[in-house]
Formats: sequence, structure tokens, C-alpha cells
Amino acid sequence: MKKNIKIAISGKSGCGNTTVSKMVSENLNLTFINFTFRTLAQERKLDLKKILELASHDDSWDKEVDTRQVQLARESSSCVLGSRLAIWMLEEADLKIYLYANEETRAQRIADREHDNLKEVAAFTKERDKQDHERYLRIYNIDTYNYNFVDLVIETDYLTPQQITDLIIQKANTIKD
Repeated sequence: MKKNIKIAISGKSGCGNTTVSKMVSENLNLTFINFTFRTLAQERKLDLKKILELASHDDSWDKEVDTRQVQLARESSSCVLGSRLAIWMLEEADLKIYLYANEETRAQRIADREHDNLKEVAAFTKERDKQDHERYLRIYNIDTYNYNFVDLVIETDYLTPQQITDLIIQKANTIKD
């Protein structure tokens, strides 16, 4: 594997993006970077839904999150950047991974994680996906449905986080200096 490597991992909410990015970073002893709206909400002591509402009317929220995560990744010689836009924003990443799962799987995972009502989570997640896609197109001209340039797409519906991590590490081991 390449000595100094930058790995970008993206996927919609509930695909395992954060979990897997963290596991990959731990397994490869790389810096884990995951600065998201959730992180910003915690910093500002605001509810995630409130941040998302503000972001739907004010692009500065997206730009702050995206700028900060890319800056953190660029300051690191080796890292795993896990975020919705990592594969698009960290152009110099040595390895770009897209995690995919169907809407039902994602909603169930989020409901389990948040201890929330599945129907409400499914509706919220579907609307969030739509709003995210529209915002990313408007702000950056990024079509999040187009990820055909990545090095590896992993369908996560029936895989454990460890199985997904193993696939990414296997791919990372093929990258040479």
C-alpha cells in the first residue's frame, strides 16, 4: 500500500459511511476526518434538523462544512475522509469509494441508530436526499447520482461494516507509491 494515502468515502445517510470510514482509518492507522452537518450542529449546540433547515435556505452552511472537511484532509499526509461529498470534493484522493444501500435499509439503520420511528425516519431521509441532491447541484454542480468515476462502489445492504472495511482495505493495498 502507498505510504501516504488519502481515501475518500461517500454515501447517503445510513449507508455505513461514518462507521466504515472510522473502521478503515483505525485498521490502516490513518487520520479519520468526518466533519458533517451533525458535527456543526454539535459545535453550534443546534438540532441537526435545524441546521438542515438553515442549510436549505443558506448555502454558507454547506460551504463551511465542505471547506472545513477538505481543509482538514489536505492538512493531513494520510487520512480517511468520510462525508457525503468526499469523493467529489477531495479530488486528489488516492482511493475513492462510494457506499450504496437502498432506501429501506438506510431508513432502518438510521431509525435503529437514532432510536426513532421508522416511518418518520424514512420520510425525513427521503426528503433530505432530495434536498441534498438539489443543493449540491446548485452550489457545486455536483450530481450525487453520478459516481461512475470512483475506484470502488460497494452495495452495503447485506454486508457487515467489517466486510465493507475489508473490501476497502483490500483495494487500498493495491495502491502503490
